[in-house]
Amino acid sequence: MALVKMKQLLLQAQKENRGCGAFSVGNMEMVKGAIRAAEELNTPIILQIAEVRLKHSPLHLMGPMMVQAAKEAKVDVAVHLDHGLTMPVVEKALELGFTSVMLDASTLPFEENMERVKQVVRLAAGYGATVEAELGLVGGSEDGSTDHGIRCTDPEDAAIYARETGIDALAVAIGNAHGNYPVAPHLAFDVLEEIHRRVDIPLVLHGGSGISDRDFQRAISLGIRKVNIATASFNSLTAHAEQYFRSEGKHDFFGLNEAMEQGTYENVKRHILVFNEPYEA
Repeated sequence: MALVKMKQLLLQAQKENRGCGAFSVGNMEMVKGAIRAAEELNTPIILQIAEVRLKHSPLHLMGPMMVQAAKEAKVDVAVHLDHGLTMPVVEKALELGFTSVMLDASTLPFEENMERVKQVVRLAAGYGATVEAELGLVGGSEDGSTDHGIRCTDPEDAAIYARETGIDALAVAIGNAHGNYPVAPHLAFDVLEEIHRRVDIPLVLHGGSGISDRDFQRAISLGIRKVNIATASFNSLTAHAEQYFRSEGKHDFFGLNEAMEQGTYENVKRHILVFNEPYEA
């Protein structure tokens, strides 16, 4: 198939009333595992990487690999910069061929958030790329280094924000958080339902790792079209690597490579199946 714009995948998911998995990757094995799962299930996915991960997974190395993997995949794949924090990194991702970018200005005051995001919308337009932004505060951070708390997205503000910024997808805060949940989150579905009623662009759920399958499906039934999965994939990769080193016999890089890919593949496949299953009230 092909490297495609994220907007195309989200509109397709909207038409089919399902969620599109957006899977964070940090190395070649994760890219391979995610693509293998998507191809096996014949389901489009989004490959993404967050700016906080670039210390361990440099953009100039990961970006070209993600883009090339998408181009050669047997299913449609979008490549997305998740939680961009600085304009130079957003611009670099676009230059590398990412078909979607996000500048996370959610900790800023409402007007300042909008102005920063409008800059990204103008920049991305020159590349024909999709833009995602966040309103409200999703708890934690991609690498666990910060936590500004959780503040649910205001539905009225969401409508104004989506209209004024011209973004293609809106990440909402409904009690979700990044990282590992100490207990299962209580999602504010009433807030999500009201946002969905007022906002006519695809909605995004961050902090997906740890949310129950049923809650995923309910959120998707209420307008969530992009579902972010990061921590669960990193955890699965680590668990498979640990299991490999505990196994009997000789250990080498090639066995480790296969274990890391398998860990990612299994987690991505499981979530794709969940996101494709309709919600039953």
